[in-house]
Amino acid sequence: MLRSITVGLDGSQESRAAAEWAAREAKLRGLPLKIVQVWEPVPEPMAQAPLLGEETHQHWTERIPREAAQGLRMRHPGVEVSTEQVSGNPAEALAEAGKSAELLVLGSRGLGGIGGFMVGSVGLSTIAHADRPVVLVRAPEAAADEHEADPVGIPSAATPFLPVVLGLDIEHPDDTLIEFAFDAARRRATSLRVVHGWNPPPYYAYGAPANPALHEALALGDAEALAEAVRPWRQKYPDVEVVEDSRYGSAAVHVVDAARGASLVVVGRRIRRNPFGAHIGHVAHAVLHHSAAPVAVVPHG
Repeated sequence: MLRSITVGLDGSQESRAAAEWAAREAKLRGLPLKIVQVWEPVPEPMAQAPLLGEETHQHWTERIPREAAQGLRMRHPGVEVSTEQVSGNPAEALAEAGKSAELLVLGSRGLGGIGGFMVGSVGLSTIAHADRPVVLVRAPEAAADEHEADPVGIPSAATPFLPVVLGLDIEHPDDTLIEFAFDAARRRATSLRVVHGWNPPPYYAYGAPANPALHEALALGDAEALAEAVRPWRQKYPDVEVVEDSRYGSAAVHVVDAARGASLVVVGRRIRRNPFGAHIGHVAHAVLHHSAAPVAVVPHG
């Protein structure tokens, strides 16, 4: 069955920005777009109120996705757009909707004058429980933001895409994560920047005097390990230009820094099934909150 690009829509500015991104992604992938509106049942006391009755609430929640779909069809000709309304807890309903999707797209508020996201509990919970990749798009993300500026410095969607950035843990280089990033770069006809942060082992870091030669040797070893992890993917995607970026220090800091010049940032989330619930991971969590570009979180084993 043909999967769709699925986007959660609640009528907010951030969810509308996510819907626009999802429509562009659907066109890149040649897939249909599904708009999912989660309708939370109105509590009984509110349902009796004349202006907040259940029928009135349902009317508005049906109107939002219908009008959004009409606009998306006009602005993105050729993209098949459908709508679906589900009832229940938003995080649970969105995670469930994402199971049949190629990827799930959510919106988030930007953090005022600085780059990054205001990630709410619904977004974090959905990402933590989703079985498929989830992309977080901040408001007011626009198509031109993902492209290089034109010759006179004006943002334009007609110029080439900015690079895709992949944050990679070379101790556990997962194929699903790496392939997602390479495929995203290929579809955008842009380069892939693979970022890895390294630190010396504890027995080197504590109580040892500064040793430039040792530091250089560790840096070289890490760069070689990164190159080895990426090598088979270079061969599989020969048309994708790859830049390997192995840096000393926090991986999260380096990925967030690289995101300032990216069209998309890709990070992984290890799937952990345990009684204490799902987790996102500290690197993905930091990138979600501070990236200036859309972030794709890819779950993997």
